[in-house]
Amino acid sequence: MALPIITAEQRLAEARGVKGVLVGGWGLGKTSQLWTLDPATTLFVDIEAGDLPVKSWPGDSVRPRTWDDCRDIAVLLGGPNPALRENQSFSQWHFEAAQLRYGDPAAFAQYQTLFVDSITVAGRLCLQWCKGQPQAFSEKTGKPDTRGAYGLLGQEMVGWLTQLQHVRGKHVWFVGILEERVDDFGRRNHALQIDGSKTGLELPGIVDEVITLAEVPAAEGAAYRAFVCHTANPWGYPAKDRSGRLDMVEPPDLGQLMRKLGAPEAAAPTPPTLH
Repeated sequence: MALPIITAEQRLAEARGVKGVLVGGWGLGKTSQLWTLDPATTLFVDIEAGDLPVKSWPGDSVRPRTWDDCRDIAVLLGGPNPALRENQSFSQWHFEAAQLRYGDPAAFAQYQTLFVDSITVAGRLCLQWCKGQPQAFSEKTGKPDTRGAYGLLGQEMVGWLTQLQHVRGKHVWFVGILEERVDDFGRRNHALQIDGSKTGLELPGIVDEVITLAEVPAAEGAAYRAFVCHTANPWGYPAKDRSGRLDMVEPPDLGQLMRKLGAPEAAAPTPPTLH
């Protein structure tokens, strides 16, 4: 059997979604970016149950409450991974079991964009699940083993993110909380708020875009909200643009940003006026 070579024409004609992570501090309007997306083709994966700012957004949502729910949604969206064995997450076995629970994955076909809010809370659900697994207990004493739980957490989260990365024809945006930390020398830095270090370290290599929503100081006047998109930025915010199409600072409009990345979308609804 000949190798299944994909020609340049086939590769260029393939639909490929943008995979990105949007981070920012509390109250800056990360969830409200949902208003800039087309409700007819966007699925709101509401893990955080923090949908008050988008209560009247006229789109569909799912509300996973457990880590099993999160994994099932990922396998239905991305399909089975043929490299995995039976009883492994995201295998053919897992795909068929998720179908029995939730039905035909064709129900997701209408959605072009997944807005996952938030990866921070997904990490907490995952850690809670990991603490109940055999790897989280010492083989000798049977007592809880924190290192084992966090080791499993890293494996599970990276596997979940990688599964969603391979949902080739859809855009996936993970929303996360950005926290400011001060090291032993008094230097300030910013990092994704998530349990365990492995996920935060590997996430930038999994996604195409890392965007920070921040208040950027102006040359004159008051600071303003903006997306920071380049790794080399003067404020030290986490950022990355694999496309090469974005400026260092972009308007805080996710729909507009995606169009600039070459992912055209239908017009988004007009958000309610805030008084």
